[in-house]
Amino acid sequence: MGAFIGKQPREPVDMSGPKAEFVKETISRDKVVIFSKSYCPYCVMAKEQFKKLDQSFLAIELDKRDDADEIQDILEEMTGARTVPRVFIQGRCVGGGTDVKKMYESGELKNALQ
Repeated sequence: MGAFIGKQPREPVDMSGPKAEFVKETISRDKVVIFSKSYCPYCVMAKEQFKKLDQSFLAIELDKRDDADEIQDILEEMTGARTVPRVFIQGRCVGGGTDVKKMYESGELKNALQ
C-alpha cells in the first residue's frame, strides 16, 4: 500500500472551549483586532493601513504564543481561512493583508471604521 500524502486531518475544533472563547471575546471587545505573526509581511501591510488612518488596533502576535496552531484552527472555523493576518473590524472579519490594503486604497477602510 502507498503512503498517505498530504495534510494530516486535524482534530475537530472546540468552538465552545476556552481558546475559542478568548478569540471571540477579543474580537468583540476591540474595534480592530489583527491576528498576526510579527515576521509576516502581509501582517505588516495590514497594520500599516490602520497606522496611516491613525486607527489603534489590537495585534495578537501568534508567533509569540504557544497556542498559535489552535487559535489558527479556530480562526479557520470562523472565517474559512487559517492564514494570517485575519483582520476584524467591529467583530466582522474583513480578510487579510491584501484585502485591507485594497479597502484602504478605495476609502472603504476609513468608512468601515466610522
